[in-house]
Amino acid sequence: MKKIIPILILSSLIIPIGVFADSIVNPLGVTTFKEIIDGLINFIFYIGIVVTPLMIIIAGLYILTAGGDPKKVEQGRHTIIYAMIGLFIILFAKGIISILDYILSVKTT
Repeated sequence: MKKIIPILILSSLIIPIGVFADSIVNPLGVTTFKEIIDGLINFIFYIGIVVTPLMIIIAGLYILTAGGDPKKVEQGRHTIIYAMIGLFIILFAKGIISILDYILSVKTT
């Protein structure tokens, strides 16, 4: 009896979905897998473009507020280096994806 009640509740929540299936709108606005991947890649690219300057500013603040502590200065330098490496990786990946997309794309007429 205890297992029947949750099953009835879940089924009462799932059944109306089938009735309104024709009115469900695609929230992503894409129709192919390639569009989903392109959207995800662009999202990661833009996040990286925004986060990199913020990390460089934070690293600069580490260096400015170090007060002569060599560990904090070194931490700031490492943060700047890692932010630049991350930006390079993101730009390189975006470029490689664009090149491969241009080379491997199949044109249909």
